[in-house]
Amino acid sequence: MPVKRPTTVAEYVRAAPRDGQPHLRRLRSILKSAAPKAKETLKWGTPFFVEPRFVFAYSAHKAHLSFAPNPKALAVFRRELENCKTTKNMVQLPYDQPFPDELVRTIAKYCVAELSRRESDSFW
Repeated sequence: MPVKRPTTVAEYVRAAPRDGQPHLRRLRSILKSAAPKAKETLKWGTPFFVEPRFVFAYSAHKAHLSFAPNPKALAVFRRELENCKTTKNMVQLPYDQPFPDELVRTIAKYCVAELSRRESDSFW
């Protein structure tokens, strides 16, 4: 029998691997507080925050979360992320390691500020 795909972010969190749910709830809470005006939505089966453009996304996997801020944020925080596995577009946050609350919060706030700055620059 096929598994029903989540249709809401809350369903996505409940369907995530049990080991990852505490990290997933913590990540979601930090991102909500960093971008309180952003709308949470599922796109392509992945939670996104949009305001009205992409702010960040995340996803749960068997052994880690992936946090996807904008690529510029990953470049800016390259030094702080050197102990994390990263790609061009995301950071892996393993379930078996302490959750980096402050680093995620700082990156998330940077993304929101950067989006706000870009929108104000493009206005004029």
